[in-house]
Amino acid sequence: MTETATRASHSFWGRLSGPLKVGIIFAALGMLLAVVGIFRGMVPLNPLSIFLALLISGGSWGIVSWAIATAAVDV
Repeated sequence: MTETATRASHSFWGRLSGPLKVGIIFAALGMLLAVVGIFRGMVPLNPLSIFLALLISGGSWGIVSWAIATAAVDV
């Protein structure tokens, strides 16, 4: 990775607020758990089911954790 690309990605992550970073991290963890569930056979193997499993798990984990982190920062 070049120095310019490293600096650009660092500046993007640095510009995000703390609660947004928490939301993104937990959304990624939620999607990872969905992938584990897919590999264990808990989701039918058609593209729409896989997409919805990733969207629902990542979205719910991300939104809820972002809301909790935002409330913690505001208090």
